[in-house]
Amino acid sequence: MATLIRGKLSNKLTNAANAVSNKSQAKVSGMFARMGFQAATDEEGLGFVACDDLDYDHRQGMQMDILTSDEVGGEGSGDGDALEGDSHYQRDGTGPPNSASKDGGPPNELTEVKPKITAWEAGWNVTNAIQGMFVLGLPYAILHGGYLGLFLIIFAAVVCCYTGKILIACLYEEDEDGQLVRVRDSYVDIANACCAPRFPTLGGHIVNVAQIIELVMTCILYVVVSGNLMYNSFPNMPISQKSWAIIATVALLPCAFLKNLKAVSKFSLLCTLAHFVINVLVVAYCLSRARDWAWDKVKFYIDVKKFPISIGIIVFSYTSQIFLPSLEGNMQKPSEFHCMMKWTHIAACILKGLFALVAYLTWADETKEVITDNLPPGIRAVVNLFLVAKALLSYPLPFFAAVEVFEKTFFQDGGRAFFPDCYGGDGRLKSWGLTLRCSLVVFTLLMAIYVPHFALLMGLTGSLTGAGLCFLLPSIFHLKLLWRKLLWHQVFFDVSIFVIGGICSISGFIHSVEGLIEAFKYNIEE
Repeated sequence: MATLIRGKLSNKLTNAANAVSNKSQAKVSGMFARMGFQAATDEEGLGFVACDDLDYDHRQGMQMDILTSDEVGGEGSGDGDALEGDSHYQRDGTGPPNSASKDGGPPNELTEVKPKITAWEAGWNVTNAIQGMFVLGLPYAILHGGYLGLFLIIFAAVVCCYTGKILIACLYEEDEDGQLVRVRDSYVDIANACCAPRFPTLGGHIVNVAQIIELVMTCILYVVVSGNLMYNSFPNMPISQKSWAIIATVALLPCAFLKNLKAVSKFSLLCTLAHFVINVLVVAYCLSRARDWAWDKVKFYIDVKKFPISIGIIVFSYTSQIFLPSLEGNMQKPSEFHCMMKWTHIAACILKGLFALVAYLTWADETKEVITDNLPPGIRAVVNLFLVAKALLSYPLPFFAAVEVFEKTFFQDGGRAFFPDCYGGDGRLKSWGLTLRCSLVVFTLLMAIYVPHFALLMGLTGSLTGAGLCFLLPSIFHLKLLWRKLLWHQVFFDVSIFVIGGICSISGFIHSVEGLIEAFKYNIEE
């Protein structure tokens, strides 16, 4: 009892000291409050003080109840209750799952906690996203950018790794004890927090639109490249590229039945293995022609008209920020997230740089948009079959993420949902919900048929939404939510990334649109 009284007195004194500190800081930070950086964090800070005060009393009361129950009934289940009551503060996610319903009834599929993933499984998903099919377009970027293109491959890896980390940092706030607490669950929550209190939902709508465009475009690109690869592998067969795309889409229809990220991680692992085989085959062929490498073709000048498209291709090949909040929230040990981001991006940077340079040195000015089109027919057919398998295995990750965004926005947003829930009371997907998922697969097919230019479409998407989600939004959100805690070099990095990302996004978007218009105007084939 004496310990409890001392704890409460200490807590009250700490709150009083924080109140005095907040008043003194308000005078210093007046200028920043007018710019919008400080107001939101002050409100959140006061909210945390009140919540932590109540939570402290609640936890102390629970501990007294546990001690009482232990005295009466022995050891019992006191430890489990204590962990469950304090699970909100468990950073590593090791607390027991709360599988029982609120009314004490038996657990069902809706109340059971989704299976967690390890750091390795999260790494496979990130690797799937940043070392996907879009590596095939990197030699084309070197064609128009030379050594500057290689530099951008390294630069983009560093920046995207950094923005991924600061995006996850925006999900957390410190309580009065200095412990990190996850107060937001998604990219949309971060955007809404930044636009509050004047426009509490505007940021979420903007991010939702950008995410849907990015994810659906990614799915479209997988269908486009599947049709392209199969058509070039078997040119003598009386099947057009569009027909191959339709066949690939039929194989993708089972994606509509995906239920959780655990299943998607298995596809990502198989996808990574296929990617390794592809790299070995292509690089081995390029090394066999090392005597003919055209080092003199790799120069420092850039094609002013086409290089901005290459910037979009490089940026788009590193986009994984959309998946990161969900991945980090589903990890068994979120504390391993930073380490996972480092090794995945270092590996991607090395493999992408070597692949792009070796492939370009082999074919030089004859490098095509999809590098496998340069291979001899025999090797091309083998590599393309692995690439098609990789494309089909890569499709579930962006598709599952797109479905989640649609369902949370239009079907599961509490009282603000536009349509009824896709799931029944037993947690099973309703028939019309399954129809909507299948419709999304068919939509990606229709877009792939009418916009078949792989590199131009990838550059357009990377410039429009990739740069925004990877560079612009994470940096501005980091500045807005964590302004008081940032050091001067962090502010400099965030501002620099925002400015450079904005320039690259605008220029890449303009030139990609011009390229698509030219391709359709003159009926240019890939």
